[in-house]
Amino acid sequence: MFHYPLLLATAAEPTGAFAAVQNVFDRGGFAMWLLLVCSLVAVAITIERLIVFGRNRRATALGGPAVDQVLTLTAAGRFADAEALACQEPGMACRVLTQGLHHRDLGLHDSLEEAANAELDYLRRGLAVLDTIITLGPLLGILGTVTGIIRSFHVLGNDVVDPTVVTGGIAEALLTTAAGLAVAIFALIPFNFFVAKVRQRARTLEHTIHQFEMAFGKGKQKAED
Repeated sequence: MFHYPLLLATAAEPTGAFAAVQNVFDRGGFAMWLLLVCSLVAVAITIERLIVFGRNRRATALGGPAVDQVLTLTAAGRFADAEALACQEPGMACRVLTQGLHHRDLGLHDSLEEAANAELDYLRRGLAVLDTIITLGPLLGILGTVTGIIRSFHVLGNDVVDPTVVTGGIAEALLTTAAGLAVAIFALIPFNFFVAKVRQRARTLEHTIHQFEMAFGKGKQKAED
C-alpha cells in the first residue's frame, strides 16, 4: 500500500532513448539547450537551402537554351525580341539578362551587375546564420564547460571528501564542449557546400554577362548601321 505512490512515480518517469537524451541535457546545463536551438536552426536552414539550390539548378538547366537564343538575338540587334524571350524563361541568367535589356538605355553594365548581385544575395540567404552557428557552437560548449567546472570546484570547496564527485562533475561539464563541436561540424559541411555552389553560380553569371555585353556591342553597331 505504501509503495503504490512510488510505483506511480517510477512509471511516470521517461524511459529508453528519450530518458537518456533528457539525462544528457540535464547534466549539460543551459548551454545544451542553447546548442539544441542552434542545431535546429542549422537543420532548418540546410533543408531550405537544399530546396532553393535544387530549384535553381533545374531552372538553370531549363533556361540554358534560351540564354543562347537571347545572345543571338542581341547580337543581331533585335533587343525587343531578346527581352521578350528572356522574360519568359526561367533561371538566374535569363532574369539578369531581362533586367539588362530592359534598362539598356540607362546603364547596361550597372543594371546587369545589380540584377546579378540580387540573385546571388538570394542564394546566400541564411548562410550568415550558418556561419554564426559554426562560431557560436564551440563557444557555447566552452561556456557550459566553464560553468560546470566552477560548480564542481564549488562543491570541492564545501569539504567534499570523495574526489569522484568533482571529477564526475568535470566529465559531465565536458559534454557541452563535445556538443558544441558536433553542432559546429554539422553546420560547417553544408555551409562550405553552399558557399561553393554560390561561387560556381557567380562565375557562370559573370561569364554570361561578359558574353551578353559583347553581343550587345555587336547588336548596337548593327542597329546603328
